[in-house]
Amino acid sequence: MPNPEHLAKLREGVEAWNHWRELNRKVCPDLSGADIIGAVLRQADLSKADLSKADLRGTDLFESNLSEAGLSGANLNKADLSKADLSRADLRGTLLKEAILEDADLREADLTGADLFEADLIGAELIEANLKEAVLNSAKLIEADLRGAILTEANLIKADLYGADLRGANLFGAHLGSAQLIGAHLIEANLSKADLSGANLFGAHLIGADLIKADLSRAMLIQANLSRAKLNMADLSLATLVETNLERADLTSCSVHGISVWDVKLEGAIQSNLVITHRGQSVIQIDNLEVAQFIYLLLNNERIRHVIDTITSKVVLILGRFTPERRAVLDALRDALRKHDYLPILFDFEKPSSQTTVETISTLAHMAKFVIADLTDAKSILQELQAIVPLSPSAVVQPLLLASQEEPGMFDFVRRFPWVLETHRYATKQTLLAELDRMVIAPAEAKAKELARK
Repeated sequence: MPNPEHLAKLREGVEAWNHWRELNRKVCPDLSGADIIGAVLRQADLSKADLSKADLRGTDLFESNLSEAGLSGANLNKADLSKADLSRADLRGTLLKEAILEDADLREADLTGADLFEADLIGAELIEANLKEAVLNSAKLIEADLRGAILTEANLIKADLYGADLRGANLFGAHLGSAQLIGAHLIEANLSKADLSGANLFGAHLIGADLIKADLSRAMLIQANLSRAKLNMADLSLATLVETNLERADLTSCSVHGISVWDVKLEGAIQSNLVITHRGQSVIQIDNLEVAQFIYLLLNNERIRHVIDTITSKVVLILGRFTPERRAVLDALRDALRKHDYLPILFDFEKPSSQTTVETISTLAHMAKFVIADLTDAKSILQELQAIVPLSPSAVVQPLLLASQEEPGMFDFVRRFPWVLETHRYATKQTLLAELDRMVIAPAEAKAKELARK
């Protein structure tokens, strides 16, 4: 029960209350169990006050001083605590559902088991606060400062932690399913055994984070930085990793069934014993994250043989210049090849030549049944052919050239290789298409079969 004199003084208003506090600095107000529903206590000095089990529902405590106050078991549902000082306050088991705590100071506060369902904690300071087993599901923690906070087994399901600072925070066993952690700072954070299933970690900073046995299934990890992170035995099944940094990360024994991996950085990463099979299936392990999804498809997808057959027997690489005049010919050639049940791939040589360009063309040439190279108005295409033809003896090359032009001088080097056919000259786009079967496709197919027999 509250001290009647203290409660009566509070009900006189904030001005009278604060004046009384100034005159009685050694007195710790006893307002335990008090009924203060809906009171306006803006900028009230309630520091070190005992408000345990008090009913403060809907109370206006904007910019109030509640530092070191005892609020355990109090009901602050829908209260306005914006910019309030709650540093080192005792909020164990406190009800703060839908409470407004924007820019509030909660440094070193004890929020063990507190209920902050849908609370607004945007910009709040929670440095080294104790939020063990606290309920924060659907709470707004945008750009909140949670450095060094204790969030073990806390409920943060669907919480919005956009840009939040959780460096060094302890989130062991925390529940972060479907949470928004876009751009969040989780450097050196402890997320061991945490549930991050379906969480959005786009651009999140997880450098050196402990994610051992964490559940990251269906998590969005696009452009996230997980360098030096410990992911041993983590569940990454169905996760999306695009441009993700995993340099020097430990991925030992991770589950990667159904993972989507594109342009990840894996320099120095430990990738041993990655489990590619679904839970409940016989375990198959592999030591390379980037090929894991392909190996699984190879083993389980009934259409994979058709895919491989398409790549090895139907792909035709078309090289040429993409000026408006030449593009019309190349497009017509591509359309005609489609009608012949080929899978044409066009490569644009208008862009500057580079090592990446050579590597790309070389890869595509090795995949193709044959290569059609239009030398008309040739520029960088000759340099690329000189680079890839000597190293691609299985890639048949059928050169084309507009009849009114002469073969480029540098083409002599390429022509001497046996897998490069005689140049077919054509007068117009129409004549090229009319002769396509007899003069282009048939010779290329015949040479490909000849090379396959050797």
